[in-house]
Amino acid sequence: MSDTDLLQKYNVPVPRYTSYPTVPVWQDAIDVSEFTGVFAHQFAAENSTHGISLYIHLPFCESLCTYCGCNKKITTNHSVEDDYIAAIIKEWHLYLQLMDEQPVIRELHLGGGTPTFFSPANIERLLTAIFDTATIHPEHEFSFEGHPNNTTEAHLKTLYRLGFRRLSLGVQDNDPEVQRIINRIQPLAHVKQVTETARAIGYTSVNFDLIYGLPRQSLESIARTIEQTIALQPDRIAFYSYAHVPWTSKGQRLFDEHDLPTADEKLNLYLCGRDLFLRHGYSDIGMDHFSLPTDTLYEAAGAGHLHRNFMGYTTQNTNMLIGLGVSAISSTGRSFSQNEKTIHDYYDDVNNDRLPVRKGYFLSDEDLRFGQYILDISCRGKTTIQPCDQETVTELCLPALTGLAADGLVLINGHDIIVTTAGKNFIRNICSAFDLYLQKSRANAGKPMFSNAI
Repeated sequence: MSDTDLLQKYNVPVPRYTSYPTVPVWQDAIDVSEFTGVFAHQFAAENSTHGISLYIHLPFCESLCTYCGCNKKITTNHSVEDDYIAAIIKEWHLYLQLMDEQPVIRELHLGGGTPTFFSPANIERLLTAIFDTATIHPEHEFSFEGHPNNTTEAHLKTLYRLGFRRLSLGVQDNDPEVQRIINRIQPLAHVKQVTETARAIGYTSVNFDLIYGLPRQSLESIARTIEQTIALQPDRIAFYSYAHVPWTSKGQRLFDEHDLPTADEKLNLYLCGRDLFLRHGYSDIGMDHFSLPTDTLYEAAGAGHLHRNFMGYTTQNTNMLIGLGVSAISSTGRSFSQNEKTIHDYYDDVNNDRLPVRKGYFLSDEDLRFGQYILDISCRGKTTIQPCDQETVTELCLPALTGLAADGLVLINGHDIIVTTAGKNFIRNICSAFDLYLQKSRANAGKPMFSNAI
């Protein structure tokens, strides 16, 4: 079967596996007191050994990008910054009350929304309030998402001084017509200026987010965008499939769905991008990520140290992730939780000294084991089935794995499952074979929960 035939066959809805079980499986309401007990126990076990990760969700944007499925708040009123910073700090102090020692921060990511919506002074005020109550791990990795139009030299210098060395730019596409229809107008000159300024300051890793499958994209336009991207030599590239989910992201209904590429056209957009990246020295890390051999992500993948969590692929392996801010997700290793999704409800909780947890999930031992199989596949390209899971794997996973093996995407060697070279393009599909909840539900037709793999 040709590469194109395989991509068409496996272009089915599957999760991105930043967690297992995935968010649709979580409960709409969890016992917050039980969550705090699990949090305190796991923090005591993890903090001094591995440290913790922090994700801070900064949701404000000045304009709506119509492709975006993130939790965001559109406003040009920057006075909202003060109230939101105060709420984040209050939430952090609620977590501090559950800790038996000072937290060791090993990883931190500012996501959004548009983090650079906030002024450099306000970002510094927020981070200083957190850092003053914590220890910074000597091998920490701090990163932030920036918009090419509003990431200033002052932002870059302030965050560099605070320990940030990785910048992720939401480029998406450089074509003026595509930018117009997705309402994200940003000249290539802005991308170039921010990239060069960051490197001059001392940032060691620059990531570009690109999207294929956007309305009005063509092979010519995406090839031009990628060639312009390669000329700037970002250390990492996230090449995401546009997830058309208008049932959850109403802004995606602001353009005509006939403007979207067909499934075959979208497949060709992906193949064009992938081939250009590989031809110009980038390596396929897996699940839409490419990196230069000089980047730490490539080094971690080669050394078997790659990790994956709600922030995507990372070189830091911490089991405890605290998500601060509206809709942010936390993981203790034994539980998942997601904050309130509206600013109003989020403020109501934290201002009344309540953790703003909206939904979540407590993991069973079986969840932990199958989550590890998925993590092994996504980060190391192989896994070994434990004897206690052999019966479950045979019943629920083997049919999918046998099909993947027949197509040359995995090797089944006793208890070992190994991703082949061809299988690296289908990591999400291979991971889904170990998703017990997905395998049990596939017989039930209904509204799709996930975007297609390609």
